[in-house]
Amino acid sequence: MTGAATKDAAAFCADLVRSHDFVRYASTLFLPAAQRRALLSVYAFNVEISRVRDQVSQPLPGEMRLQWWTDMLDGAGHGGVEGNPVAAELSQTIGEFRLPVATLSRLIEEHQFDLYNDPMPSMAALEGYATDTSVALFLLGSRIATPPTAAIDHLARHAGLAQGIAQVIAALPLDAARRQLFLPLQLLQQHGSGVEQVYSGKQTPQARAAIDQLAGEARNHLRTAFELLTHVPPQVRPFFLPLAMTYRDLKRMSRADFDPFVPHAASRLRILWTLWRASRTREFGG
Repeated sequence: MTGAATKDAAAFCADLVRSHDFVRYASTLFLPAAQRRALLSVYAFNVEISRVRDQVSQPLPGEMRLQWWTDMLDGAGHGGVEGNPVAAELSQTIGEFRLPVATLSRLIEEHQFDLYNDPMPSMAALEGYATDTSVALFLLGSRIATPPTAAIDHLARHAGLAQGIAQVIAALPLDAARRQLFLPLQLLQQHGSGVEQVYSGKQTPQARAAIDQLAGEARNHLRTAFELLTHVPPQVRPFFLPLAMTYRDLKRMSRADFDPFVPHAASRLRILWTLWRASRTREFGG
């Protein structure tokens, strides 16, 4: 691609993430330009994969879209990479920072679950889903900053589990409305709740007890992640800035008046303010 084309592709990725994943977009504003561009290509890829469920009415077209990305990562079957700005930017990032293609491929595979209305069966299944999605994004981001280490991988696991679980709770109003269940069915049943109670969109003591337990799991992972942040190199810490919003979300979810079935959206100004304040703390600022 020409210089102008690559610049346009980078701008396309930034606009895509800004429009559909503002928390992650805003977190990149605190990174050096080259790292920011690379991370935005990963986040834009994630947006493309995550949005497939919303763009199709049947699973098969969604499977085909996901397969396109799998083929792209494998270098198989199509010469349209340069015509797709996200694919072009991601390919450049993979080459420059030696990102593991297997991690990106597993993210695609995990999002196949989104295309069907099967309930998330268990806590172990949800943790597996979060590992190959939220955890993977933290791992990929950290490798843009520095070579991998066991300490960073450990941090990414707890960070991604905290974020992934919190996002499941935050997305409950939308998911319930389209009869999709990411809350572990086994956990709901342990508290005397079930699928139809959740799909009704009305809070019950049983469903709330399950959600509270799930939020508690997320808080435990987040607490561990904050403890681990100070033990990784300073240059990698800003890549974990989205955790500042996870902390804020989980704090809101712990309030007695929190209704998990009422949609909530933080303003962009509030998100920027939260991330800016976090960037100046010891955990994220080095």
